[in-house]
Amino acid sequence: MAVQHESPYLVHVFVCTNDRGGARKSCADDNSLPVKEALKRAVDEKGWKGQVRVSASGCMGLCATGPNVMIYPQKVLFSGVSPDDVQSIVSAVERFVADG
Repeated sequence: MAVQHESPYLVHVFVCTNDRGGARKSCADDNSLPVKEALKRAVDEKGWKGQVRVSASGCMGLCATGPNVMIYPQKVLFSGVSPDDVQSIVSAVERFVADG
């Protein structure tokens, strides 16, 4: 039986890495994997390990506007993300970490 717990993370960042192999647009078509890796590096550099988690996700149902990055529990969605947008996402996460 499943046991319910509170998330151990203050902020959980999900990066869609869904890849449809060219059959239809997907987030992986536009560099979502490098975005995820850059976000993971930023979390390490900021010393947020244990507070902030960056995870790959499957399809969020929003591939037409992807790549997509969703932040929970703050309910923030970034769409059309490129590696150039990582700093903006890190800045948002930084505000959430500061707010506790």
